[in-house]
Amino acid sequence: MVMKKTKYKVEFGDFQTPDELAYQIVQILTTFNINPQSVIEPTCGQGAFLLAAAALFPKSRQFIGVDINELYLEILQKRIIIQAITSPIKTICASFFEIDWSKLLANLPEPILIIGNPPWVTSAELGKQQGANLPMKSNFQKRKGLDALTGKSNFDISEWMLIQHLEWLKRRTGIIAMLCKTAVARKVLVYAWKHDLPIQESRFYKIDSLKYFNAAVDACLFVLEIGDAIPSEKVQIRCVGNSHPKDEVGFRSSTQPTNLTYSPSKTCHCFEHLSDQKPLNTIAYYDGRVIADVETYQQLQHLSGIDKNYIWRSGLKHDCAKIMELVKNGQEYQNGYGVTVSLEDTYVYPLLKSSDIGNGHVVNCRKYLLVTQRYIGEETSYIQNNAPKTWDYLQNNAEALFNRKSSVYKKRPPFSIFGVGSYTFYPWKVAISGFYKKLDFKLVRPIGGKPVVFDDTVYFLPCWFEQEAQFITELLNSKVANLFLESMIFWSDKRPITIDVLKRLNIQALARELNREDEYIFYVKQRMNKGGNGLDNG
Repeated sequence: MVMKKTKYKVEFGDFQTPDELAYQIVQILTTFNINPQSVIEPTCGQGAFLLAAAALFPKSRQFIGVDINELYLEILQKRIIIQAITSPIKTICASFFEIDWSKLLANLPEPILIIGNPPWVTSAELGKQQGANLPMKSNFQKRKGLDALTGKSNFDISEWMLIQHLEWLKRRTGIIAMLCKTAVARKVLVYAWKHDLPIQESRFYKIDSLKYFNAAVDACLFVLEIGDAIPSEKVQIRCVGNSHPKDEVGFRSSTQPTNLTYSPSKTCHCFEHLSDQKPLNTIAYYDGRVIADVETYQQLQHLSGIDKNYIWRSGLKHDCAKIMELVKNGQEYQNGYGVTVSLEDTYVYPLLKSSDIGNGHVVNCRKYLLVTQRYIGEETSYIQNNAPKTWDYLQNNAEALFNRKSSVYKKRPPFSIFGVGSYTFYPWKVAISGFYKKLDFKLVRPIGGKPVVFDDTVYFLPCWFEQEAQFITELLNSKVANLFLESMIFWSDKRPITIDVLKRLNIQALARELNREDEYIFYVKQRMNKGGNGLDNG
């Protein structure tokens, strides 16, 4: 049975924690040698965690449950009476985003246990539902420019909440134990590590979210022990270069041992099951990033860096697929509403979507895309003279395009798109899907004499020449490139391959590693002679 997503469930991320799961989680916490004096469940619902904590931490002096749903709190009060619980449990009916937490926390005895299951919903989903259960806008992720306006500024509500928990305990002693998406837990860890918060230990315990919440998402119990500043001692991982000889994995090995050094507070132990005593693996924070496979990353760290000649780009963003994406029917096109239209070819380009790239369907295209600009902010009024049929089509669908919800289109020329620049129109490209859980780079050639464009879940390197694109494809599909990129990829994520990960691989360093740097230099010179390397921001 699939859980029905009501508006309330979406807005409040309302997935009540089963009592048995809450009890098992609190049991795990009792093994950490902690004795919380205060227990807070900030979005307590019917109080599964509060009741479990009251049973297993009977010496705690204060229990507080906060929830916006008054009915849930009434149910919790009845459960307290039925279970004859004598611990001092205080309930508060309020929104997480409106309560004065500093006042509430001011006099609580330590250590403080903050426990619960915050909403599993993103700001974008709430926007679609016109929900109001949101924090005040603050760009807490510190996005810049267009990133702050486009999809990169979308965030999980639980991420914002967990960061607040960290702030609450910044100069106090306590433990945070929350159920959340694993990707959210990593983002919160990065925040803590970047800000050098006093994390004594962090852990992920994988949970079966389908079993407990009927939700197909990678989720975990996220535990952070917070206290006094960690001593400055470091942990070193010592790797001898020839432990992975070239004939086994295809990359050169240094004969000198090297060390990857990081603070013990900037590692996280990952457990496969709640009952496990030993971690399956450990991730670490190094060089401003989270590393999934520390040893491999250390071995190939010399491949890291920015390559100014080959810059990864993402495909086009238009947010109006039924109007902008077309299927060719003879000499005409059909849009997503089934309407057949006659358009000039001037602004119509072959489109490959993420699924096409992921499945290797790159020779022909299923769809075409109306590309209204060659660079961001370009005037679109020129379309009227260059392609009057296309202009009429856009005018006939102006309302749908005007009503696109993203703020990125505000104060822009009508019918604007994003993720477009000179690189969009390079004839050859090397592309990969962000959604598919494999590193498989595809060479994409022109279709019907026109350059192919992509949707915004595809990442690509623009190339001028076929041989150049073939060369780059071979480099990226090499074993050494795969190993380096996989050391930073978390395959359980919804979109495991990101442009940020891809940008960390220096193509020239990779070519040097594979004894092909002369070819690299040759193609770079050709690019410069042809007209640049697609450096415009787009």
